[in-house]
Amino acid sequence: MGNKQKIIYVQYTNPAGYPPLEHSSHIFAKKGWEVLFMGTDVFGLSALCLPCNSDITVQLMPSCPAGWRQKLHYLQFGFWVLFSTLIWQPQWVYASDLLSCPVAVILSFLPNINVVYHEHDSHNSTANSLFIQLCLTARKWLAKRAKICILPNQERVKKFALDTSTQHKLFCVWNCPAQAEANLERPFFERSGLQILYHGSIVPSRLPVTVLQALALLPNTVKLRIIGYDTLSYLNYMQHLKEIADQIGVSNQVEFVAAMPRYELLKWCRECDVGLAFMPTDSNDMNMQYMVGASNKPFDYLACGLALLVSDIPEWKQMYVEPGYGFACNPLDPESIATNLAWYLSHPMEMKAMGDRGRKRILDEWNYEQQFIKIIDKLSDF
Repeated sequence: MGNKQKIIYVQYTNPAGYPPLEHSSHIFAKKGWEVLFMGTDVFGLSALCLPCNSDITVQLMPSCPAGWRQKLHYLQFGFWVLFSTLIWQPQWVYASDLLSCPVAVILSFLPNINVVYHEHDSHNSTANSLFIQLCLTARKWLAKRAKICILPNQERVKKFALDTSTQHKLFCVWNCPAQAEANLERPFFERSGLQILYHGSIVPSRLPVTVLQALALLPNTVKLRIIGYDTLSYLNYMQHLKEIADQIGVSNQVEFVAAMPRYELLKWCRECDVGLAFMPTDSNDMNMQYMVGASNKPFDYLACGLALLVSDIPEWKQMYVEPGYGFACNPLDPESIATNLAWYLSHPMEMKAMGDRGRKRILDEWNYEQQFIKIIDKLSDF
């Protein structure tokens, strides 16, 4: 690959909400590629941004409310990307969400354009609008025209193969952190309490009320820091959690922090002791069922030297508990959560050892450079 390779990332969302895009773009930039992101601002993600890099340019269209205006907004986005591609003339297009598929299919017919399709969230709803049906049809076409298709979980790879009748060029790439993000060792804090962390979208399935109820069963030196944002589906859930915390008397133990760029987030992570990475133990949503490798939360926590508390799900226990990086609990049972947190509170050195083991795993193996090397090698074939 030459020094003048160009790649354009296309997503009808804010790319800063997806750490794998940040990591892969920096890998390309380090190899001498020019990188252009074309996306949109999104509710809840406005505070997120990609770090500055002389070889990476980020262009975002302003957000648009749902309704007929959004349909025009999407058409404008499509033409904007098409014209920019014709002018900038990249060798590669990196499409990374379902809504980018119609645009990416069109781009795939341009001369000298190769496409990578990276699907972060699989679509599994049966009640689809005409537009979503169009996107799903474009997804099938794109799967056949793309040189490489990437998914973050092996079960999702299998489902994608069935949905699109595509058997080859499929790769599983976990949503691991960058190796450099694990370089800083977490300092050991000599404190009498415990600092718990949750980061990400604030929704009931990831941060149930039972977490607050568990705090009520623990000493008031156990604190919970929540860094994140509401979603359109649960606009008032953060306020609901604040009200519950007041009602049960743990508001002094809970801190809500607004979403921030990733490099700032990781600084806050390193100040904590335990990271919460809960998934529903019984869900019909395949994105919830197949999140091992796809969820960046446990990887981020481990990169910062935190011990983990995950859901009592076989795949999660095998991945994170059995190697000694944390414990599993029933996320819907306050006593189950509290019991595990109480152990961490009374065993600070053992807790630190768990985080240290996890951080070493990130440095040695579970980093995006190791995960993405198979994609870089494959790109060399074209």
